[in-house]
Formats: sequence, C-alpha cells, structure tokens
Amino acid sequence: MVIQVISRNFMTLLRRKLSLHSIVWLSCLAPSLLVSPLSFAQPASATKPCRIVGVSSELQCGQISRPLRPVGLQSNSGDQPKATTIDIQFVVFPALARKAKGTPIFLLAGGPGQSAIAIAPKLEGFFSRLNQRRDIVFVDQRGTGKSASLNCAEPLVPPSLAQSIRIETQISLMASCSKSLRALPYGDLTAFTTTAAMQDLDAVRNALGYAEIDLIGASYGTRAALEYMRLFPERARRVVIDGVAPADMVLPISGALDSKIATEQIFLRCQKEPACAKRYPDLAKAWQGLLQQLPKDVEVRNPATQQNEVVKITAESLSLILRQPLYVPSFASVLPHLISEAAAGRFTPLLTMGAAMGSDPASKLAWGMHFAVVCNEDYPKMPTALGENEDSMVGFYRTICKDWPRAKLDPQFYEIKPTQTTVLVLSGGADPVTPPRHGKKVAEQLGTNARHIVSDNLGHGLMAQGCMPDVLFKFFNTAKAEVALAVDAECIKNVPAPPTFVPFAVRYRELTNPQSSILSDPKVGAKP
Repeated sequence: MVIQVISRNFMTLLRRKLSLHSIVWLSCLAPSLLVSPLSFAQPASATKPCRIVGVSSELQCGQISRPLRPVGLQSNSGDQPKATTIDIQFVVFPALARKAKGTPIFLLAGGPGQSAIAIAPKLEGFFSRLNQRRDIVFVDQRGTGKSASLNCAEPLVPPSLAQSIRIETQISLMASCSKSLRALPYGDLTAFTTTAAMQDLDAVRNALGYAEIDLIGASYGTRAALEYMRLFPERARRVVIDGVAPADMVLPISGALDSKIATEQIFLRCQKEPACAKRYPDLAKAWQGLLQQLPKDVEVRNPATQQNEVVKITAESLSLILRQPLYVPSFASVLPHLISEAAAGRFTPLLTMGAAMGSDPASKLAWGMHFAVVCNEDYPKMPTALGENEDSMVGFYRTICKDWPRAKLDPQFYEIKPTQTTVLVLSGGADPVTPPRHGKKVAEQLGTNARHIVSDNLGHGLMAQGCMPDVLFKFFNTAKAEVALAVDAECIKNVPAPPTFVPFAVRYRELTNPQSSILSDPKVGAKP
C-alpha cells in the first residue's frame, strides 16, 4: 500500500474538503453580533512583510528560536543531537480592519505532519470574513514545513505501482528515513511531541503580543488544541475542534476499527437504497468474495505514469485503498461502482481513486514528524497482540514504532478535564477515522462549556461544509460565551447523504432500454 494510503486514516479535513471541494458561503448574519473588544498590537520586531505562493496580498512572516528539548522533556533514546535550538516559522494574515480587532485565530493543521503554512492559501477564502477584524495565524509545527522539518530524503511512494502498494516496501523506506533523520543536527525524534509543539505555539503567541487566542484544530489538530488548553488554559478563549482525535484514542487501532464500521455503513446504505440495491445486490458479499480471490496478479494503469503495469493485489492492500474515499461521502458514493468494477477484474478505477485522494502537494506530510507523534503518543498504549483485529494497518505501525526512540510523556497528557474555555466539538456521522464516539467522549470530559454538534451524513470534517462557515463566524464573534455556545447549527445537522454514483454509460443504457432498467421498477424512487 502506498504510504499515503496506509497512514491516511489520521488526515485532516483541511486536506480533504478544502482542496477537493469548493466552499459554499451563506450570508445570513445576525445584526446583534458583537466583536470581542480585545485588541493586541504586534511587536514591530516579531514579523516582517512577506508574500507566499497562492496569496495575492502582503502578509507578515516571522520565526522564533526554541529549545529542541523544552523544559520537562525526558527521553530514553540516548541520542545526542548537535543542535540545541530549532526555528519555528509562522505566517500572519493581518486583520483588514484597522480598529476594533478581535482575538486572533490560530489554525492547527492535521496529519500529524501537515504544514499549516502550506495549506494557508487554500484557507484564505474560508477565513475571509473572520480575517476582517482578527489576525489569522499559521504556525508550522516543529517537524513540518520549515520548522526543523522531518521530511524523508527519498520519496516514500516509488514510481512503480507494484512497489508502492507493497507494505514491506513502505516499512523498508521508513526505516531508512528514520535513520537519516536521526543523523540531522536536530535529529532527536523524541523532541517532536504534541506537548513540545504547543509550548512552541504559546511562544509564538507571546512573541506576537497576544494576551489570549482562539484556536481551530482539525483532525490531529484537535489533539494539539486539547493539549494547548491543558497547558495554557488561561490563554485559550474560544476553540473549535473538528474531527476529534484525542491523545488516548490509540490511532492505529481505533482507525482500523472505525474504518471497518464506516465500510459496513456503505454496504448497509446501498442495501437500503432501492436503486443501489438493484444495481449492486448484496454488495457486502461481493466485497468479501473479491477479497477471497486475492492475492493475484492483475494488469492496471498507473494513474501517475499512465502506463500499464502488472501488480500483485492483496486483500490487505485493497482494504487500505478502499478506506480513502470513505473520508468524503460524495467519494464514498462511488464505492459500489468501484467494487463492482474490481470484482469484474477491473482494478484501475479503485486504485485511481485512492491515488487521487492524496495528489494535492499541499497535503503532503512530513512522515518523520507523523511517526514521531504516533510512535511517542499512541504506540505505547497499543496492546501487544489483537488477534483477529490485528489488521495490516495496525501491523504496519507496530513494525515501524517498535524501534522508534520514545519520549517519556506526562501521564496527564492523556487526561481531559473540565474547561473554562468555550468549545465547539464537531463530528461527522460518516467519518471513518474520527467518528462521533470520540467527539462525544471529549465533549463530556470538557464539561458544560463544550457542545457537541453531529451531522449524521457528513464525513471527516464539518467546518467547511454548507452553513458551517457562518456558524463559526457567529461562534467567534459573539461577545457572550454562553450565547456563542448556543449558536444555531441546525442547518448542518440534516444534510442528506449523496445518492449512489451511477456512471453516465449505465444511466444512458437504462434510459434507452426502459424494459431492462431499474427505472421501470415501481419500488425505485418511491417514497417510503
């Protein structure tokens, strides 16, 4: 399996929704909203004018020097890096209004391993209204972007499709990458934890002169936001966490379980939809039958090179490929057709869909940082054996992490306590990696100042969907915390699931041959 496919279970809404879908904006803002009166001037020395690719306006860029090993960090790695400090890079989209600035918003990217600055151009439109009266700040977390990057020197996705879908290839490449990263001047891989990163974030806040900040965290960024709230509760005013991935979730195991449930939901939805059930009867059985045929060699077209290749498809690699479209319901609606094609021996469409999900350059991860987080924070909580639940993704992480150097984390890192910060918790009912069960648990732990919003038919990430940009605008701009927490979000709860995708050729055949078409079936299209 290509490394993007294997590890994509922890990827963020920001990588999915905003890079692959347009954002729909609504403008029904209540006239009684008030802007927070807090306004903080940035120290002149903190930033300098700059421009970044993809943004037409002038921004403010800066960097601060931070200790590689922050106070309190303990390690059992034995590594002695040459560097004692690293530089943390950040970009500020200055508020457009000159007066009455509101509390600045910091964006916490996903992954783990995503560069916040790299995705900033894609979020310019999303933040446009909030940016009118408040600064928007993008900080490259340590290990990402230009903040002591832990990028692998050689690509983890070989050009050969046959190699890229072999899990053994990815394990070998990651072992080589880990060795090269540890040779870097700042190559103490135990120093790239979420706790250290949030200490960096607060140092950026201090350098910019902000007394308090608002946070938006997506996917892994929700874990970062929760840790910032734990470390600096007096600094966080309002927080939105979207697609919640708490520190105690144990990513490889929960990701495997939640993806399995999401796949079963696709089969069940098809069974309940008359048109889908007619075209693809007993889809779950067809999928299991397909897996039982594997492994086998098949000829497919490499979507990257457009050349035909003979590759060995295994049940493990195909299951991991199937998980990619699950993040976005409109893509998941294509799965019945893709499974049907694969069952007929045509695997190219399914492989192409998996490749397309990770093709955006801005979505690329610093894989060293990704595993530094997972191996330090999730792996120690993994049981030694899972029996029949030990799927290929769990084994993949277990193999890489067993030799990874690890930090000694504060036990309180895994605890979530009641908060005084006002928090919106967002979950998609069809999310295959951070489903509502995680958000529900976290909202209950945070207490009465947190509210959990669920949209049953949406996937990984709500904040860019439908009316949610306006909901968040009201949440951040309403003066009273209790009013902000009660913001009307009914508009997002009843978003319908997309109908099952039908290729044009199939539709045309049904329309031109009504006798053999499912359209002639009186049950299809009938109201329940």
